[in-house]
Amino acid sequence: MEQLRPQSPDCSKVVSTVGRTSQLILGLPFDLAREQYARAVRIGFIEQSMLANAKFEQSIAMLEKLTLGPWARQV
Repeated sequence: MEQLRPQSPDCSKVVSTVGRTSQLILGLPFDLAREQYARAVRIGFIEQSMLANAKFEQSIAMLEKLTLGPWARQV
């Protein structure tokens, strides 16, 4: 009778999953900043402007890249 051995997960899949999860967790503060900006626009605290929104997004994306380096998401 042949014994069944549990199959070990592919190491590259595990590393990829851990890397992706870490990237999402590290990007959370930047996502929260984007959400706060959107809420401020919705309630009228910040004037709704496509140019201002684009400038804010560029600033957040640059800050994310400077802060996280290779772990930054490509926005």
